[in-house]
Amino acid sequence: MAERSLAGRAGLGRLRRRVHGWLGGHPALYLPLVARRRAFDGTRKALGRDTELVIEGFPRCGNSFAFAAFRLSQPRPVAIAHHLHAPAQVLAAARRGTPALVLVRPPDDAVVSLLLRAPGWEPDEALGAYRRFYEALLPCRDAFVLATFAEVVGDFGAVVRRLNRRFGTSFVEFEHTPENVQRCFDYLDGVSSTNGHGPALEMAVARPSAARDGRKGEVRARLEAPELVTLRARAQRVHDALVKGGAR
Repeated sequence: MAERSLAGRAGLGRLRRRVHGWLGGHPALYLPLVARRRAFDGTRKALGRDTELVIEGFPRCGNSFAFAAFRLSQPRPVAIAHHLHAPAQVLAAARRGTPALVLVRPPDDAVVSLLLRAPGWEPDEALGAYRRFYEALLPCRDAFVLATFAEVVGDFGAVVRRLNRRFGTSFVEFEHTPENVQRCFDYLDGVSSTNGHGPALEMAVARPSAARDGRKGEVRARLEAPELVTLRARAQRVHDALVKGGAR
């Protein structure tokens, strides 16, 4: 009975995530539903009339670090739409001409990190969600700046510079020094602790973690199962098309 109950909850969770993913590709349906949703810092997540910048990506693609690095660099509050993990944000920004930054990471790496962070996900489900997220953005890839995970964590100042050049903005560039990177990690640690991750903190926090690294091999082995070869290839093709067409 207990196993049946657990299976039922897992199936319901998967259905909810699939519905969220479908809605997330339709701005007119999705954005009104999340208009009042707040982020970990109390700011509004969804694109609004006052939004100056959208920062979005599939989960575990550097979203939190990019948000922290950008936020901590600005001398004034900037209205940022972020962390909905839905293409609707970017699609709506493209239509409005709102500056947008899209973050991307190779699918295998993003999915492994997601499965560590959210063990309720299954590999096939995560790969499908990754593909649908970025596939929805391919038609408007000229309307946003694309930054890879490596660029975000390696030189976010250069990412902001490209953002300013593309949209004619004057956001302050992040100085990618060890001290400033640590400030971001400290900020994100505080957020995760406040959100009550408790013992799961090392799996959830958006910074390097030795504990998480120790489990990556186990999770990656699940991802390399023969039945996932086609799904992985599809996700990789979308990643490659986006990076080739959008990293300008």
